[in-house]
Amino acid sequence: MYKLSLFIVALALFTSCGKKENASEDFSTEKTEDVSTYDPNRGLGKFTTVELGAKLDETMAAEGEKIQAVKCSACHKLTDEKLVGPGWKGVTSRQKPEWIMNFITNPDPMIDKDPKLQALLEICLVRMPNQSLSDADARNLLEFMRKNDGVK
Repeated sequence: MYKLSLFIVALALFTSCGKKENASEDFSTEKTEDVSTYDPNRGLGKFTTVELGAKLDETMAAEGEKIQAVKCSACHKLTDEKLVGPGWKGVTSRQKPEWIMNFITNPDPMIDKDPKLQALLEICLVRMPNQSLSDADARNLLEFMRKNDGVK
């Protein structure tokens, strides 16, 4: 039983950090914008405005929770505790929605330009992999982050 559990955990970790081969979106800096125009409030990427409702969208948050369980939980805790990457608690109050969406979908160029991310990299020692999330998946994940931070 122990070996089976270990195998399942190893398989989950392997598949959650892999790159999707048939991803339709490409969030490379060549397609989104010139890295010299980095804005620390919104990051690098195509998201310039993200509209959030005053109330939580429970359906989106539920979808985001599923994505978090598969793609994010191996490296991030929902508390402020570091696992591999930093904990998520309070992220929606520390960062603007545009920054979060751009980082989720475009991590490498942002890590290369953002001083806060470079400081986190020195602490965590591991770059966040590009999970090749769709825009809808990233938005659902953001809504789950809002729920984790107490938005109702």
